[in-house]
Amino acid sequence: MKTGPYDDYIGPVPQPPTTDAPKIGTKPFQPDATPPKPTPEGPIEVTIENAILLALENNRSLHVERFNPSIQHTFEEQERAVFDPEITGGLSGTRERSETRSRTTGKITEDRTSETGSELGISQFFPTGTEVGVDLSTDRTWSDLYSDQHATRAGLSVTQALLRGVGLKANLASLRQARLDTLDSQYELHGFAESLIALVEETYWDCILAQRQIEIVTVSLKLAEQQLSETEERVKIGKLAEIELAAAQAEIASRRVNLINARNTLATTRLRLLQLLNPPSTNLWDREIILQDQPAVPDVRLDGVESHVEVALRMRPDLNQARLEVQRGDLEIIKTKNGLLPVLDLFITLGKTGYADSFGRSVSDLDGKGYDISGEISLAYPLRNRDAKARHRRSTLNRSQAMEAVDNLAQLVQVDVRAAYIEVQRAKEQVAATAVARKLQEEKLRAETEKFRVGRSTTLLVAAAQRDLVVSQISEIQAVMDYLKALVNLYRLEGSLLERRGISAPGREPVDLSIQRKW
Repeated sequence: MKTGPYDDYIGPVPQPPTTDAPKIGTKPFQPDATPPKPTPEGPIEVTIENAILLALENNRSLHVERFNPSIQHTFEEQERAVFDPEITGGLSGTRERSETRSRTTGKITEDRTSETGSELGISQFFPTGTEVGVDLSTDRTWSDLYSDQHATRAGLSVTQALLRGVGLKANLASLRQARLDTLDSQYELHGFAESLIALVEETYWDCILAQRQIEIVTVSLKLAEQQLSETEERVKIGKLAEIELAAAQAEIASRRVNLINARNTLATTRLRLLQLLNPPSTNLWDREIILQDQPAVPDVRLDGVESHVEVALRMRPDLNQARLEVQRGDLEIIKTKNGLLPVLDLFITLGKTGYADSFGRSVSDLDGKGYDISGEISLAYPLRNRDAKARHRRSTLNRSQAMEAVDNLAQLVQVDVRAAYIEVQRAKEQVAATAVARKLQEEKLRAETEKFRVGRSTTLLVAAAQRDLVVSQISEIQAVMDYLKALVNLYRLEGSLLERRGISAPGREPVDLSIQRKW
């Protein structure tokens, strides 16, 4: 059964979209339906689905928000870079000229000495708290007093944290926090996209409402002008007093004011819709929009409010962001708890050096018996360690606060969804009530008009009946719009609007704090 521009109901638990659904992410949006591509100067005809697609493709605010996950991902790369290998190298050289007195001959001897050196090494820090480095260096010494000498050394150095900074948990905590921050930005993008779609739909229906108001007021103005003509005829033949003309003329003036206001409302609403859709155009604000969908009451079968609350508690982006903040706090506790430990590091250096009168021979001499080895254990611990203790205490308190914030937000989410559910029920009942009221006002106007024609009523009473009918007609269409908006608002507040519109976006998976993460 058709329920309007599209089927608005997808059960209490939204189903995942198909793989070819529209996507909102760091890459350009690829819709599953082609939005209209009118010429920049021509009118644009849009259904509500086309309006959503145009907004997802062209809305500038959404374009700005799409950068955030990519920007946040760069912080992940920064944290990951801590574990990247690092290559070091260098060249050095000195030259010296000196004079020395010989002990045997007493003569002054001039000596020129030069030294050159080069080194190349690679080192890497591992998440276990281990830093390993391998280096190769060579030195050449030349002098007038003795022959050239080459020394080549190959070395291995290992530094291992034994207390502070040891283990995967402490060293990967910052990287894992950066990943959570990236995920947080995806949930934020998800929530922004839902708000944008809701705003597009609401503004679309506001434009329709403004158009219908103009139609209703225009018809009522014609009725008022017709009433004035009838009044003038009756005044001419003496059946009515001339004072009756004032009431009819005042009613015409009032409805012209209403028509001006309705046109102004349509113009401003059209501007908001153009800004949301941002269709390709050489002059955006001069584009004409033709809205093809008309409001209809969808046959939506809402499940119990508890089902919608359950969906909201799983899918609301802001609630999932709050849960991510709790997980981020867990990682901060790991970091600060590790900071309470003393610095105790073990250093080990191994090396082999070859000596010869040429570089090649010095390299060959590396397999000789000569070697060097050194080791060291260093300890550092600030007295009282108040800085680390304060950091750890703060991280514990922040985590507790974040958990309380989740509970508080979950309660607010329930209030939002339950209130939105009540509003949907009210709006649905209001649709039927306003339809009945409009029919009764039509009957009232018909009766008052007949009474006027037989001389049993006045122009003022007929004008009042016409005015009441206009109000009831606008109220009826307003009730339909309110019902459509209430449904959209309910789906937005439960976090399922994108799913119900078949749009895929980052931040779809719920964050479950009941699952203990093994950081």
